[in-house]
Amino acid sequence: MATRRRRQAGPMSAAGLISFYEELEGRIKLSPATVLAIALAFSLLVIMAHILFP
Repeated sequence: MATRRRRQAGPMSAAGLISFYEELEGRIKLSPATVLAIALAFSLLVIMAHILFP
C-alpha cells in the first residue's frame, strides 16, 4: 500500500502572492480594436486642437 504525500503550499502561495488573477475579474474588458479606436480618436482630437488653436 503506497502512502500519499500531501503537498504543502509554499510561502509565496500561502501569502497570496500567486493568486493575483482573482483581482482582474472585476475590471473592464476592452477588445484590442476598441483600444485602437480610442487611441485613434484621441490622436485626431489632439491634431485638430493644434490646427484650430495654434
